Amino acid sequence: MSELSDFGLVVLVVASGVMLALLAAKLSERYPVPAPALFLLAALALPIALPHIRTVERIGVVAVVLILFDGGMNIGWRRFRRAIVPIATLGILGTLTTAVLTAICAHFLLDLSWTLSGVLGAALAPTDPAVMFSILGNKEIHGNTGTILEGEAGVNDPVGIALVIGMVEFATTDGASGWSVVREFFLEMTIGLAVGVAGAALLVVFMRRVRLPGESLYPLRTLAAAGVIYGLAAVAHGSGFLAVFIAGLALSDLDVPYKRQIQRFHTTLASLAEIVVFVALGLTVNVGQLFDEGIWTDGLLLAIALAFVARPVGLAPLLAPMRLRVGEKLFLAWGGLKGAVPILLAAFVILADVHDARRLYEIVFVVVLFSVVVQGSSVPFAAKRLRVPMRTVSR
Repeated sequence: MSELSDFGLVVLVVASGVMLALLAAKLSERYPVPAPALFLLAALALPIALPHIRTVERIGVVAVVLILFDGGMNIGWRRFRRAIVPIATLGILGTLTTAVLTAICAHFLLDLSWTLSGVLGAALAPTDPAVMFSILGNKEIHGNTGTILEGEAGVNDPVGIALVIGMVEFATTDGASGWSVVREFFLEMTIGLAVGVAGAALLVVFMRRVRLPGESLYPLRTLAAAGVIYGLAAVAHGSGFLAVFIAGLALSDLDVPYKRQIQRFHTTLASLAEIVVFVALGLTVNVGQLFDEGIWTDGLLLAIALAFVARPVGLAPLLAPMRLRVGEKLFLAWGGLKGAVPILLAAFVILADVHDARRLYEIVFVVVLFSVVVQGSSVPFAAKRLRVPMRTVSR
């Protein structure tokens, strides 16, 4: 009975954490604080910890796959295609420039080596689709601005992940050069793009021609397809995250039976994944240790530099030629919210046994907490002040 009791305690704690997170999500409807911020704070309030980073990393990978697949379906290929140039520009070049500038800030502000600063910059460069989609919810920013912001959040996660993998290889391999980072980046992106396009094409044919015996099987088919596409890309050493995002885009405008039920199923799964991943990540950090070792100071300093220097300066030359109002460009620069993905990337760093990886992980956590609480809460206010209209839409 002791085994059942012990496992019952685990179930009780996890379920209580999810319930607490759901209550936090309800509070976010009344108060201008993003639900992911409340999920993190709820997890920090629980008197337990999850020391096994590998378990949390796997939870994070599954969650990001579900969120990106659903995010691709929500954006839709038609909306994405209209803004594909600015999305690709910000999602790829913007992520790279933000990573470089963040690394420079980390080196001079936190006195880290250039290698560790580069790892930290790569981990913090991508914005987070879970946070962005959660804040927007059933609201849509008028015009291409919202599509660009959501699309960037979907595209730059694979870019950031590929960049971190390259930086980790550089940090842990003797005699590695900057070329290894470039090679790994292009390999991940190229294979992920190829698998995503091929997988999406096969999925479209499969869904159009193969009928299933029951309504409930249709959402399960798309879920299995997302898993297959991610797995194939990952096994081929490509970006599975990019592949599933492309598959979600392809599915969005496809006319298939039970389309609405499929979309609702994946939106529900993505919402659950968002809760689970933020709660799990929050359980990996000891709040007292953050204060004792001065991590809070380092994290807040870097968070401010990232929000007010690295991202705006990195994106400024890319936003300049775009046909957007000044207010929309400022909104895009401010709306680069961080979330579960940077913490997940920092978990990769720990698992790769990079020097001083735990410190980097905790700094990333503080930066993310600042981003979702401070920046995330300010998004509706910033949209209003910068005259970027938001409207309610049916998903």
